[in-house]
Amino acid sequence: MRIDLNSDLGEGYGPWAMGDDAAMLALVTSANIACGGHASDPETMYQTLRLAAQNGVIVGAHPGYNDPLGFGRRVIPMTPAEVGRMVAAQIGSLQAMAALAGTQVAYVKPHGALANLAADDRAVADAIAAAVKAISPGLALLAISGTELEHAARSAGIRVFSEIFADRGYLTNGRLVPRSKPGAMIHDPEAAVARLLSFLESGLMPVVGGDPIPLAAQSICVHGDSPGAIEMARHIRSRLGAAGVTIAAFL
Repeated sequence: MRIDLNSDLGEGYGPWAMGDDAAMLALVTSANIACGGHASDPETMYQTLRLAAQNGVIVGAHPGYNDPLGFGRRVIPMTPAEVGRMVAAQIGSLQAMAALAGTQVAYVKPHGALANLAADDRAVADAIAAAVKAISPGLALLAISGTELEHAARSAGIRVFSEIFADRGYLTNGRLVPRSKPGAMIHDPEAAVARLLSFLESGLMPVVGGDPIPLAAQSICVHGDSPGAIEMARHIRSRLGAAGVTIAAFL
């Protein structure tokens, strides 16, 4: 069995860093890089892309609402068409910096509130998929497992890969527990690994307040901005490897 390990990175501004990107890039196989919406700036993008290239990590654009104060975790009222144009602009920004950094953007993974909305709102999901396809038919989408974004990507003829979250709790409908609710975050690396190993063996994800639900996944996300993120990623990589799981990029 093989699975990808990804993280949301490049989420700082200027001299201010969010998390330890250098350490995380030595552990993950794909990196979702913020591209000027919820976080980042040109220099942060460039430096993160360079680090990813040096570590042989594939990179994806991580567009989100233009809401740095809310870190992209608040829904900003926009039409689906406006969402598509916003996403396209952010992908283009990262592609430009990737060209300077000697690498290329291989996929797109929406961030935060935008990802959660696209999970349930087919019109928004279609707008994101259309923007991705218009920019480059070769771009893939990384989507939360079991969501409308997966369906939209397939309908648009875009390669889509599904992800689960190592450090987030799940609801019975397959969506993530809101960060404001109990059980939203998993901080214990061993608890996270035990859940992942059970999922990889059974295909069933434990949820809050119900029986485990079936999900499919080609990638595991560890949030780079979480406390203990490096320890979490290191522990997951080590324990999954010891269990015979190969950690490798999905592309």
